[in-house]
Amino acid sequence: MRLKQRPEDFSVTESWRFDDDHAGPWRVYLMDKQKLTTFEAVDRICTRFKVPRADVTYCGLKDKQGRTTQLVAVRGREVDLQDEDLRLKLMGRSRTPLSARNTTSNRFAVTVRDLSEEDVARLPSAVAEVQRLGVVNYFDSQRFGPLKHGQGFIVKELMRGDFETALKNVIAHPSELDVSNDAKVKQFWKEHWGDWTARNPVPGAERYEAVLKWLKAHPRDYRGALLRTEPRWRALQVFTYQSWLWNEGVRQFLRDVVGIQHLVSIRYQAGSLLFPRELDGDQARRLKGLTFPLLAPGSTFKDPQIQKAALAVLKREDMTLASLAIPATPEIHFDHEERPLFSYPGRLTLGEARPDDLNRGRMKLNVAFTLPPGAYATLVVKRLFWWTLEPGAAKKAAAARAAPKPRPTQKEMHQQRKETGFLAVKRAMKERKQAARDATPKPAQKAAPRARGKKRP
Repeated sequence: MRLKQRPEDFSVTESWRFDDDHAGPWRVYLMDKQKLTTFEAVDRICTRFKVPRADVTYCGLKDKQGRTTQLVAVRGREVDLQDEDLRLKLMGRSRTPLSARNTTSNRFAVTVRDLSEEDVARLPSAVAEVQRLGVVNYFDSQRFGPLKHGQGFIVKELMRGDFETALKNVIAHPSELDVSNDAKVKQFWKEHWGDWTARNPVPGAERYEAVLKWLKAHPRDYRGALLRTEPRWRALQVFTYQSWLWNEGVRQFLRDVVGIQHLVSIRYQAGSLLFPRELDGDQARRLKGLTFPLLAPGSTFKDPQIQKAALAVLKREDMTLASLAIPATPEIHFDHEERPLFSYPGRLTLGEARPDDLNRGRMKLNVAFTLPPGAYATLVVKRLFWWTLEPGAAKKAAAARAAPKPRPTQKEMHQQRKETGFLAVKRAMKERKQAARDATPKPAQKAAPRARGKKRP
């Protein structure tokens, strides 16, 4: 199973609401973006129109891989952007900035590729399981981009008070997977670390202008430099680590409550995730409507099994709840939040399986559904095709594709020659020509003239 082989394979449309106020200072736009993160799209708006980042708000973060639409608001001025990969359409004005409260739901349309006929045949039972049990509301791989790019959890460096290492990960740690100018900007500062008067000639270096300006005046104040980064980006670093703790805690909780024999494992960027395939009546009642906490120093627990699972993960990390803090930096902090344990896809529909034009000999199909804000569409699809993502499933699938096909029988070869051989081609051409002649209207024939002959005597 493959996702997002083309940008158009993954589409998300945000459903929203805001109070339109013609005198409001915030102009609200529908932002249509492709192959851009929400942060990258906002950066372009700010750079192009010289808008302070604090003057741009949005409802939530949307995937880079795919085509997405969402609301974005700009304070104090009108902007017009119609790039190929980023377009804005004015929707109205608002008296207040946008936030997650403005999103009501998200509708997803996903093309799932590289499927076998067996995968397609197994899908109906998986759909029934999802409709009956829902999907565990984990955070998926896109939440953990820093792990993919080798940066780890930046906030863990901050929690240790190692602000210099954290700042290096922010502005001087180019990813081997990144071929953009941003990687070149970071490579420059990796080679010139400490020389804050050096001029970075790479386009896009202005993204870190506030950080570098601070370092020029305060060369060793790495904490102060980090506080010159965008506040929403700093908050995201905390949330990324909280998300991983949530995933790990829920994994442990499900093992304790459901039992490993009733769970299936699906690999993702930060390890593996566990999903129930069946629940008995007591388990279903126990889990229905339950929430699990995003941890913070002030977290409290009503359910002893949830407390046990959450604290067990912290113990593995050699931490306590009190450890979730940045020394002498109240500007960066952990906040407690309850997250639903399960999400339930609405209006789940499947398209017809068809030959996959990108993966020869395989199938593709479309899946569409609606999710509440904060739930991950990729997890719904992964849960539907869980057997393709089990540990070792990729090797099995590759071996199946590479396995030699059985030699056709003499009868099959004879039939194939009849259908595709030289004579068959000629016969088909002849039939097409005859069909064309039959379809052409024939002109009306004139009556033959009467033969003139000599009169008989």
